[in-house]
Amino acid sequence: MLMETGLKKSVDLPQEALLASLMSSIGEYLPDEQLSQVSKAYDLASDAHAGQYRLSGEDYICHPVSVALILSEMKMDVDCIMAAIMHDVLEDTEVSFEEMAESFNAEVAGLVEGVSKLTKINFKSRAEAQAENMRKMFLAMAKDLRVIIIKLADRLHNMRTIGVMKPESRRRIAKETLDIYAPIAHRLGMHEYRLELEDLSFEAIFPRRRKILADHIRKARGNRKEIIETIDRALTTRFTETAFPGKLYGREKNLYSIYRKMKRMPFSEVYDVYAFRLIVETTDQCYQALGVLHQLYKPLPGKFKDYIALPKTNGYQSLHTVLVGPFGVPIELQIRSSEMDHVAESGIAAHWLYKSDGAANDIQLKAHEWLRNLLETQKGSGDSFEFIDNLKVDLFPKEIFVFSPKGQIVKLPKGATAVDFAFAVHTGVGMTCAGVKINRQMEPLHTVLRNGQTVDIMTSDFAVCNPNWLNFVVTNKARNAIRNHLKEFKERDAIALGGQLLNAELKSLGMCFDDIEPERISEYLSQQRISSVDALLIDLGFGNRLPLLVAQQLISEDGADETMIDIAKGQQSTATLNIRGAEGMLINLATCCRPIYDDKVIGFFSPGRGVVVHRIHCKNTREYKRKHKNWLNVQWADNSDGGFSSDIKLILVEDKGVLAQIAGLLSESDCNIENVKLGQPQEGTSSHVITISVRNRKHLARVMRRLHNIESVLKIERVRN
Repeated sequence: MLMETGLKKSVDLPQEALLASLMSSIGEYLPDEQLSQVSKAYDLASDAHAGQYRLSGEDYICHPVSVALILSEMKMDVDCIMAAIMHDVLEDTEVSFEEMAESFNAEVAGLVEGVSKLTKINFKSRAEAQAENMRKMFLAMAKDLRVIIIKLADRLHNMRTIGVMKPESRRRIAKETLDIYAPIAHRLGMHEYRLELEDLSFEAIFPRRRKILADHIRKARGNRKEIIETIDRALTTRFTETAFPGKLYGREKNLYSIYRKMKRMPFSEVYDVYAFRLIVETTDQCYQALGVLHQLYKPLPGKFKDYIALPKTNGYQSLHTVLVGPFGVPIELQIRSSEMDHVAESGIAAHWLYKSDGAANDIQLKAHEWLRNLLETQKGSGDSFEFIDNLKVDLFPKEIFVFSPKGQIVKLPKGATAVDFAFAVHTGVGMTCAGVKINRQMEPLHTVLRNGQTVDIMTSDFAVCNPNWLNFVVTNKARNAIRNHLKEFKERDAIALGGQLLNAELKSLGMCFDDIEPERISEYLSQQRISSVDALLIDLGFGNRLPLLVAQQLISEDGADETMIDIAKGQQSTATLNIRGAEGMLINLATCCRPIYDDKVIGFFSPGRGVVVHRIHCKNTREYKRKHKNWLNVQWADNSDGGFSSDIKLILVEDKGVLAQIAGLLSESDCNIENVKLGQPQEGTSSHVITISVRNRKHLARVMRRLHNIESVLKIERVRN
């Protein structure tokens, strides 16, 4: 029985031997004129890295040649091999992009630039630099998928040689590999890369656990030998009897996979599964072989998966089944054609062809589709950290398959809802979805979908994107589309509020915005490095700039001097903002004191939130005045909106039906009960806080007087904080 082997390793070969191995490997499939180009790339990289050494003490050039050797084992094209040899040249040496493009071609230089880090930018932290580098790499991947293949080979060789690094650095790099690079290799179908990256990371993070687990497997392997031989003999005999062409392999689970499963079950149960792989010639023979196996051993119900008819997103195709073998042991079997096996091991790198017409194989097309979705994600991400979080979610999908009314298959991650389906069909469908039929039955939009369901989205021109959808959507496409929609609304609110604040300050100074010369406004925007008037108003609306300071700078001929700036920062705004209530997203009524119409109020700028309105006697205002200078006068507009929330505290005698009596009176008084906090009875009385909706202070006073007339109400007061 044959056992699977990993990628060939090239860790400890000296520089000359590495180069000889590389030239021998690429000589098997590249013409002589391309071999000379590779030699030229080596000469440039060797000269550029002269005097540079790795932590192990070897010449630095050994690393990029080892990366190129890994890629040569996958028969990558000459541009990719050259880019691998020079992949650190732009980052670590004086060679420029233009020089490299002139010496070779723009495609090779573009690949090297895509792999290189962002060394010219100063980042606040290592985490920020790593996140932005990852984002840049994915943008480069969208132009050329070979960028990620080179990067994965680079990371693989770094992991093979990570032993010379400090333990803290080893763990950090290994964790990043497990979180990002191994899942990317899996997502692109590069099975061998993934397995080795996982095992090397496991060894770097938990060396002792890996050693103990490896020792246990070595001991258990001897006890399994007889059962494996029995199963292997039975399977081989059956296929020989049927004259069926096929090769049977035993599959050894990798250590990290066993370790992960041990978190859910004991080692004995994990290792008590015997895994085999059958390789045949054609797709038809895969299904024929399945019938032969099911006649030999009984299959376990619910364990059959057909990834040939429904391939995984990374292009993986195979039949999976679990049989009950001799002695009742479970046997996991994968059945695939030789071509499917090649794709399963190498994924996107299988049959790498760059044709003159730009054609690519199916796996590359699937990878490009995934990258297009990632690009949509990065456009909607606020920063690199958000992009990386979204990427991690996207890299760990458990897929389901549902159908459109026309029979089109749509792949979604497990846990996806009807709204996720709507956005998967088209962003416009998601934005206007109003209802859903699942298997011809009306269901709520938050319904979690299951395999095989038919989903029919109903749209309406009057439907609007609901912020509450963010509570249950799981796909990045849906989440980012909703966030972008809300962001646009928030920016519109910010522009309106910023305009009000600025005009109010200018009015207090005897001016208005229209009185200021356009040239002065342009000059001010240029001085402050603000792109547009809207951008200025957004900053004001979000509370990121003081309206008083901006107003004084705008009306000053030479801008506000330092003294004026200090005064502006230290004084209360003399302007007054008129409000009607909780307007849009950027004027918020504080929940600590719950101001209502006719209360004396004051406003504070809260960066990112806009203006937060408090009652003037709220105890939190003292803290704001002490710590923050960005507060302003606020007054209620004549046409204030109704429906303000207010908390009232009631101390009651514990009489039967008193709460029902209170609820009835509130209903008669045109009040809605929003919340009730019931207190524990003490000595025949109890204290409760009820949140009610009122129109203004007069309405609240009338309600409180009526409640006080109830015999069981001992005391009633409005909650201040």
